[in-house]
Amino acid sequence: MGKIIISENVSLDGVVQDPTGEEGFNRGGWFLQMGDKDREAWTKLALDEALGAEALLLGRRSDEWFAARWLSRSGEWADRLNSMPKYVVSSTLQEPKWSNSTAFKGRVLTGDVVDEVSKLKQELDGDIVVYASIQLVHMLMEHDLVDELRLTMFPVVLGAGKLLFAELSDKKPMRLINTRTVGDSLAFLTYQPVRDG
Repeated sequence: MGKIIISENVSLDGVVQDPTGEEGFNRGGWFLQMGDKDREAWTKLALDEALGAEALLLGRRSDEWFAARWLSRSGEWADRLNSMPKYVVSSTLQEPKWSNSTAFKGRVLTGDVVDEVSKLKQELDGDIVVYASIQLVHMLMEHDLVDELRLTMFPVVLGAGKLLFAELSDKKPMRLINTRTVGDSLAFLTYQPVRDG
């Protein structure tokens, strides 16, 4: 059985908006401010995660963003990302942009997508990793489909911006299962949902 893994880069105050500064958010670009040692350690962390994943699950905009950046690259990390299976959730997408992708038709907030993701978890063995895709992350959390959260915390407080978990209808208890320092100043935190029973 597959596990849905949410893997996100976040500020200390939980902001995920515009980490690379390309969206025009006046507090964006915080991801690019890490030092060389942090960047090298983060890259190894991301490569290891990709090598250990069975598939990616993405929203349409994330599919487009990653495809634009990774399809032209080569090397171990790019080759792994470009070749692994990807499942893209969208109500409007006709053809996913990134290689080796399958589109799930339907709105992120409809039962169709919940059913499709539940089936995907049954069909695949291993980690199904979600990068970015914040609307999809909210839906997965809302419907208790997430098996693990992997948060890379960046040492910056933005004070404004889109939060990772701003739109949940109820609390979601989590259990911390691992912490580690990445480079000089990043924290990598791993959580699992606390389920009833």
